Amino acid sequence: MSANENGGTGAGAGTEFPRGVDLSDAATRSRERSGIERLLPHRDPFLFVDTIDANEDSRIVARHVFGADEFFFKGHFPEYPVVPGVILVETMAQAGGAGLAKRGVFADGSLFFLATVDKVKFRKQVRPGDEVTLVIENLRVSPRMIKQAGKAYVAGELATEAEWMCLVGSKGDL
Repeated sequence: MSANENGGTGAGAGTEFPRGVDLSDAATRSRERSGIERLLPHRDPFLFVDTIDANEDSRIVARHVFGADEFFFKGHFPEYPVVPGVILVETMAQAGGAGLAKRGVFADGSLFFLATVDKVKFRKQVRPGDEVTLVIENLRVSPRMIKQAGKAYVAGELATEAEWMCLVGSKGDL
């Protein structure tokens, strides 16, 4: 039985993701999301991380379910709703920042601002109701800068990949 058949979220080529809580349960998703809100300054409608499933020195695995009520679906596109590419990049960056914040890498109240985005590829559309698994690799982490690479998967298929750099600081010094 493959990882996908037994409830895992494999992504082909032997890649397997740890599975955490069941995000289809609204109460569980809400509880997990409140934990993410302690890590990131983002709030609805611009918080795109529901849970962190793995958080290691080199890799973070997180998930988000794009609900049919997301604000951007009304206009992108009304007759065929698709998650905008920039939102997918933002989702990966938020997952990376949340993982580092959870590990206590930065001071409380630190803010993360995208500075560069490179090597972006969109390979599969993300639609309403899709659960996205985010696999983030920490390339370089310093007190003032984060360099990460990420891949977003839907049902084990690669949807998006990118590299980015974020500047880190407090409200007064960025």
